Amino acid sequence: MGFTRAELESFRDAEVDDLVGPGLRLLFVGINPGLWTAATQTHFAHPGNRFYPALLQGGVIEREIDRGTGMTDDDRRHLIERGIGITNVVRRATARASELTTDEYRRGGDELRARVRAWSPRVVAIAGITAYRTAFGVPKATMGRQDDPFEGAELWIVPNPSGLNAHETVETLAAAYREPALAAGVIV
Repeated sequence: MGFTRAELESFRDAEVDDLVGPGLRLLFVGINPGLWTAATQTHFAHPGNRFYPALLQGGVIEREIDRGTGMTDDDRRHLIERGIGITNVVRRATARASELTTDEYRRGGDELRARVRAWSPRVVAIAGITAYRTAFGVPKATMGRQDDPFEGAELWIVPNPSGLNAHETVETLAAAYREPALAAGVIV
């Protein structure tokens, strides 16, 4: 599956439904949907995104998910049955996260707090330190488990899986995503 630039641009400002279900244990939080994500209605969807390969390698999921074509209903069911959910800090799709304003991050952070209160996951894992720092006004936050809970959930800041994040590999992402999955009881 491929898209022209014009086709992708038609998804600018679109939203992607949250992926959540009963028994939510681990909520992954992206920055905002990319245009490919909006086009496929699949979080972290882009052929170069390493989220699902890292989850598979880290033992967080048990089957491959094709991030380029989008999730099947079986893929969604697999995540939900494992107690995994996915949402974003900011809901609107852009070509790059750098297009977001500080106000959007702050509003998105407030909305995320409300969703976490409503869903009550055991663990929240926000993928992107800069997004976390901006949305919640914590300029000195570091990666990993945070000392303070987040609306009753254990909070982890994990690396962003985008191919633009050149500091990370599938292997390092797998290790980073495995830790909150263990804390949430997704992996036993």
